Amino acid sequence: MTFRKYLCFEGGCLTRPFFFICIAIVADNTFNYVRSHLLSNMGKESQNRLEHFAALKSKYQATQYQDSSPASLLYFILRKVDLGIELSHLEFNWLKEYKLVETLKAIKQEQQHRFQEFGNLEFEFSKLQSKYKATKHDVSWQSSHLYFILLKLESGNLVTDADVKWLRANGLDETNKIAQEVNRFTQLKSKYKATQYQDSYPESKLYQILKKLDLTECLSNSEYNWLLNNQLLETAEIFMQQELEKEAQFAQLRDKYQANKHLDFSLSSPLYLILQNIDAKNNLSDSEINWLEQQELSETIAIAQELEQTREFSALRIKYKATEYQDSSPKSHLYKILKRLELSNQLGEQDINFLKKRKLTEIIEIANEKYASTLKSKIDLGELLNESEIDWLKNNRREDIIVLAQQKHFAILKRKYGLIYLSLVLEPFYAIMVKLEKKERLDPKLVLQLMEEELLSPGGKIALAYYKLEGEFYEQEFHRTGNKWDIPTASSYWRKADEPEQALKLTNLDLSQIRESKLKSAISVTRGAAFRDMDNLADAEICAKKAMEYHPDSHQPYTLMGAIYYDKSDYPKGDYWYEQAIKRGAKPEDIDDERKRVVRSTKDENKRHEAAEYLLKKDS
Repeated sequence: MTFRKYLCFEGGCLTRPFFFICIAIVADNTFNYVRSHLLSNMGKESQNRLEHFAALKSKYQATQYQDSSPASLLYFILRKVDLGIELSHLEFNWLKEYKLVETLKAIKQEQQHRFQEFGNLEFEFSKLQSKYKATKHDVSWQSSHLYFILLKLESGNLVTDADVKWLRANGLDETNKIAQEVNRFTQLKSKYKATQYQDSYPESKLYQILKKLDLTECLSNSEYNWLLNNQLLETAEIFMQQELEKEAQFAQLRDKYQANKHLDFSLSSPLYLILQNIDAKNNLSDSEINWLEQQELSETIAIAQELEQTREFSALRIKYKATEYQDSSPKSHLYKILKRLELSNQLGEQDINFLKKRKLTEIIEIANEKYASTLKSKIDLGELLNESEIDWLKNNRREDIIVLAQQKHFAILKRKYGLIYLSLVLEPFYAIMVKLEKKERLDPKLVLQLMEEELLSPGGKIALAYYKLEGEFYEQEFHRTGNKWDIPTASSYWRKADEPEQALKLTNLDLSQIRESKLKSAISVTRGAAFRDMDNLADAEICAKKAMEYHPDSHQPYTLMGAIYYDKSDYPKGDYWYEQAIKRGAKPEDIDDERKRVVRSTKDENKRHEAAEYLLKKDS
């Protein structure tokens, strides 16, 4: 509505009096419009309340009550009841006063129904919690989001990402797992035309069947009949279609891999799975190959093995950077080379020449580096390199690995021979210990020199090993040549090797069969010394006296007698025998050294002090 229709112009201008008249007209029309609109709305609201009151009176059996005004007390009471608000005593009394007996009954029935439904909801929530492993979520079902999620699961509806997030946030991992299974079950029902089946819980037999269908696995007769009995005909039809496709595939595979002479064409035949494995480029197991051999399917085996070798050759060509080599057949000589390389890590001369002619030198470099790494690993494990391995390292200028091997081996040998705490240079000790490990004899002059320089101990493990080797050598020489002079020499070394038993065994001879007196004396002396090493001084003295009888002019039996009496703590008598040895050619300084050795080797500390005091008194 505008002013324009009421405007009057006089000489082209609006006159003032008429302007106010126009405003009054417009205001009156606006008031009438608003008044009419309000009255209309009030009428609609009143009508709605009247209809609502009538409906409540019908619901609660109060139609006999005459007053239908929305301002009625009855309307107020029925509205409270319908909202579930408890009535007061005054309100109940009012209903009784107006003899609304049927209404009171209806109200009580409504309250009882509401209370029962409340209990039903709570009980159903408890059952769902138990079924879907959500009992640890201890909250009221009225305020929890959980009830709605569980109802979704129960009805087979898909849970949303928000639902999953809520379950995880509340620590309901088991429930979440079941929810994922329910989702998958629901999707499979849709995929395999089984949506009419109501149960969506993962333990359902249908779920197990649908999972097998999804993997194109064969159903048992009982499973197929279950689908038919439950009117899941479309699902059963899908299974049958799968079976037909698999039968067609089986026929194609039998043709492809030359297995048609096997007469079992059923999908349950082991052949079907084996041919699927071959077609999927999987290597056959020993049991599968054995089965094929039993069925006399040699052509199938040959095809499978050729495919396997082709795949292996392809992988080896990539690994050893030979992809430019054109021949990809497993019959190629390169395949044999790469196979050997994979197994032994070392190339033979013929293989190297083959590779050089075809300019595949990168394979040679890879092989050499691989073999060098293998030798390093062997060294790290404490294993020894053999001569051919060391020669290979020398030929390929890998002296660094040779040095590493020697250092590692040197450390091992130092531990073995009790030299771990000594700061020794590599040579000559490494060469000495390597010889001992190989049971090779040492240079006696070198050993003696090292002992004189106090770099080797006469009682150390190296010295003992050296003495033992010498004892074995001279004993073998005696058996080889029959030279009996090797007997006292070998016996002397066995004694130095701390094995006097071996010396006694060697010298246990019938000396009457030996003519040479000096030899008999020498054997008796070394035998007596072995008895003395074992603290058998009585037999030692007998041997010494026999030696004197065989060769009275030799100083050795007398030296032995001196040592025996020193062992007995009879030092004056021991000195007597030492003097007799000097008279027969023994050097005084050698006798002094012998006295020192006797005192040092005395195990009894008191006897050692006693001998020392005696010698000091004799010659300070």
